[in-house]
Parts: sequence; structure tokens; C-alpha cells
Amino acid sequence: MADTSFDLVVIGSGPGGYVAAIRAAQLGMKTAVVEREHLGGICLNWGCIPTKALLRSSEINHLLHNLDQFGFSAKEIAFDTKKVVERSRKVAKQLSNGVAFLLKKNKVTVFDGDAKLAGKRKIAVSKDGKPVADLAAKHIIVASGARARVLPGLEPDGRLVWTYREAMIPPEMPKSVLVVGSGAIGIEFASFYRNMGADVTVVEVLDRVVPVEDEEISAFARKSFEKQGMKIFTSATVKSLKRGANSVTATIEAAGKSSEITVDRVIAAVGIVGNVENLGLEGTKVRVEKTRIVVDKWLATDEPGIYAIGDVVGAPWLAHKASHEGVICVEKIAGIKDVHPLDTDNIPGCTYCMPQIASVGLTEARAKAAGHEVRVGRFPYIGNGKAIALGEPEGLVKTVFDAKTGELLGAHMIGAEVTELIQGYTIAKTLETTEAELIETIFPHPTLSEMMHESVLDAYKRVIHM
Repeated sequence: MADTSFDLVVIGSGPGGYVAAIRAAQLGMKTAVVEREHLGGICLNWGCIPTKALLRSSEINHLLHNLDQFGFSAKEIAFDTKKVVERSRKVAKQLSNGVAFLLKKNKVTVFDGDAKLAGKRKIAVSKDGKPVADLAAKHIIVASGARARVLPGLEPDGRLVWTYREAMIPPEMPKSVLVVGSGAIGIEFASFYRNMGADVTVVEVLDRVVPVEDEEISAFARKSFEKQGMKIFTSATVKSLKRGANSVTATIEAAGKSSEITVDRVIAAVGIVGNVENLGLEGTKVRVEKTRIVVDKWLATDEPGIYAIGDVVGAPWLAHKASHEGVICVEKIAGIKDVHPLDTDNIPGCTYCMPQIASVGLTEARAKAAGHEVRVGRFPYIGNGKAIALGEPEGLVKTVFDAKTGELLGAHMIGAEVTELIQGYTIAKTLETTEAELIETIFPHPTLSEMMHESVLDAYKRVIHM
């Protein structure tokens, strides 16, 4: 059993943990990572990456069934569920191996097992209950991530009622699916299964789908989803599930009325909870509130030498947020002077449903609630030449500015490739760009990005192509 000392030990190798470890190694720290399952964490192995591979397959299926608009025809279009899943898993495996290479390249030591705090600046690593190593570290970063929330009555069984894990590896394609929750995870699976041909019903407890987004974008999304054939219940709850031999009958309550639907499978996507158990936190001053570790702006906990980053810290639950927190935390530990705390208003959010949704900053409602007098610009996809040429005329770009200062407060987009386009507005916000600079910026033609310019112009009554 090894007894090893490090400058920094990171618990968890997700997009927060492995990035923190690599940055620490770059700064000359002797660094180790403890990972109990797969390098790359949930995001790379069971989240962000494999779901995008699945969604790509579903987009291809959608295109193949709509070839006539491009002048093509095809007969006997079919897919192999096993091959679709295998491709997704291969993509995840490739990137997990890539993380292993990067950690090795940066001389980060990796311990395979469960980590538990075992005294001041001490960590015990075990595997299947057997000791692996006793580590000492000047600094410890907890990047243990999160898992799917389980609600009473919606407990997953791995066969009829799925979490995101089972939904990513269906043994065969269900003919009908009920998705409980319309956040990013829920609505992405709803899009995947709908585009693969399943009948999809979505139940959302709040009054609109993708509820964290701007209300106008949510309304646009709902219309689009329903046009695709999804059935959507908002301000609704699933009161009970009756599990049969190979189907589930759900009782849905909405607007004071109850109804029943029978589906092949149910996907529970009702949020996540932080992985704070079995870490030894109870023997420290680390505070945990509602399964989230409490940290300051530099990601430090109340226990000296212990920090936390990523999903276990709380919203927004995004891989790029975790990575950025990892860099901030490590650079602050290293004593770098020009480190800036995280500004959550500059974190873009992306949902890879069809149509895609992306945003950064304040919604129109939040901007007004914060006391801003606002100017709002909009530009529809139908007014953009590239969108029409691509056969993607459905979408909207919306921008929100402070009417007095011209500060870009927020940007909200729905349509093809907005998850790529949003970075332009994210850079603008980070640089504290005003409407004047955005108006003077030259956008290339013909591109989807021209709509970003037109939306800004519209906010200032200068729109050209509408």
C-alpha cells in the first residue's frame, strides 16, 4: 500500500477535475487524481459527449426521412439501434482514453478507486473495500460531480423507468416514451427519441418547457416541439406509475384534471443531486446544503486546504463551468495575481435538441427585474439566406441591451447551430462590448452569424433585412 505526498489531490476526473489537475501540473504542482469509475467523469462517459453522438444519429435519421426537400429520394430507410448505441459508446471511449493521455503527458498520477478524507490533508483510497493508497496533500479539490435525482414514485428500475444512463443505451428503440422534466437533459432525450420515430410525451412541473430560458424562446420551442409531434404537458405532474410486463401506465395531473397514458418506457429527468456521501466531509468544517458543497468565490470551503468545483458545488450544472472553476481554483492556490472570480452571467448554456437552444446572460424578464431599462432586438431565421439555403428556416435570435449604457445584458437563440453561434455573444459579454461595437463589427456573408448582427441592429431600430 503506497504512502504518497502531493501538492494537490483532485477527487474526481470529470471536466472540472481533470482540467484542474492539468492546470496544476502546468504550474509546477505535484498532482494526483483519484477516480472511482471512468476518466472524464459523467460528462464525457455518460453525459455531454455520448448524448451528442446519439443526437447526431437522430438528426441523420430525420434528414433521411425528409430528403425530398433537397431533391433526393431513398427507399427502405432503416437504422440499427445496436450500432447507433455502439457508435456513441466508442466516441465516449475514445475521449476517455484521450483524457488518460493528457493526464499522463502532464505527469499527473492517477489512482483508481474511491477517495475519502482521512484526517487533516489526508486521503484514503480504496477499491472494492480494499485499501489502495494513503495520500497526503497540501491542497484537496473535491470534484465528485452529481447524479440523477430520484423522486418518490418515479424510482428507476433500469428496464421500464430509465435515468439518463439507461436512456443512452436502449437495447431496442421504444415505440413510445414519457419524459418527465423538460430541462436540457429531458428535452434532448425527447428530441432524440422523437427523431428516431418514437411517440414522445413530455411532462414539466413548471409553466413552460426549458424553463431556465427566456420566455419567448420557451414559447417558440414548445410550438416547434409540438409541430414535430411531441405531446407536452406543462404545470403538470406524474402522480403515479403502474409498471406492466413491458409498458408503463402513467397518471398525469394537469390543470386540475387527471389523464392516463401508456408508454413503452419512462425517462426521469427531474434534476441532479451532488455526490457528497462517503467523502469523509462530516469530519471537517466543510458545509453541505441541499447536497451542494458551500464554497466562496475562489471555490474554497470552510475547511482550510479543501476546495470544491463543478456540479457538486451547484448550478449551473455545465461542464464548461466546472472546467473554468477548476482553473480559477488552481490559479488562486498557486498565487497568480490576475485571477478573476467566476461571473455566472458570462456562462453560456446550450441545449442540443432540435431546434437547438443557446443563451448567455440575463433573460428579458430578469433584466427588467434587476432594474434595467431594456432595448430588445429580434431577428428570425426565415430572414437569413444561409438558413434558407440549409433548409433550416425555423429559429430566432434575441438580444437584450441596457437602454442607457448599451451594455449587452443577454442573448437568447433557438435554431440550427446556435450552440456554436452563442460563443460570439459570450465573447462580447466577457469583453463588456456595447451595442456600438457590435453594430460596427463586420459579419461574413452568407452565414447564420449575420442574424446576430441583425438582432443588435433591430434593438436600435436599424435592422436591414426585416
